[in-house]
Amino acid sequence: KMIYFTEEDGSRTGFYVLEETKINGKNYLLVTDSEDDEEAEAYILKDVSDSADPEAAYEFVEDDEELEGVSKIFAELLEDIDIE
Repeated sequence: KMIYFTEEDGSRTGFYVLEETKINGKNYLLVTDSEDDEEAEAYILKDVSDSADPEAAYEFVEDDEELEGVSKIFAELLEDIDIE
C-alpha cells in the first residue's frame, strides 16, 4: 500500500505504508521511502484531518516525546524491524 503527498510545487512523493495503528483516537502510519530495506528511511505520520474531511491529511511526527512513544508501539507491532 502506498500513500502520496502533494508538495507545494505540485510534485508528488510516494511512501510505502509498513504498519498503521490508532493511539488516543489518532491514526498513525509507519512509512518508508523505499522498498529496499537496507536503504530505506522510516517515518511516522499522524492523521491531522477532521472526521468530516473527505480525505485524510497526514503530517510528519516531529515532537520527540510523541515520536518516541509511537515508535515503541510500532516496534512492538513489528518486532523484526529496527526503528531508530
